[in-house]
Amino acid sequence: MAIRKYKPTTPGRRGASVSDFAEITRSTPEKSLIRPLHSTGGRNAHGRI
Repeated sequence: MAIRKYKPTTPGRRGASVSDFAEITRSTPEKSLIRPLHSTGGRNAHGRI
């Protein structure tokens, strides 16, 4: 399994790395298993509560 390294665009990204799951998963998830995530957190279109 490969390790994905990020470019240091921000201080938090500097030195960040995650596992690449390309070998164990498909490129897209099964369509029947995914649902849209509707959440606004009580905010309107302008972002105000």
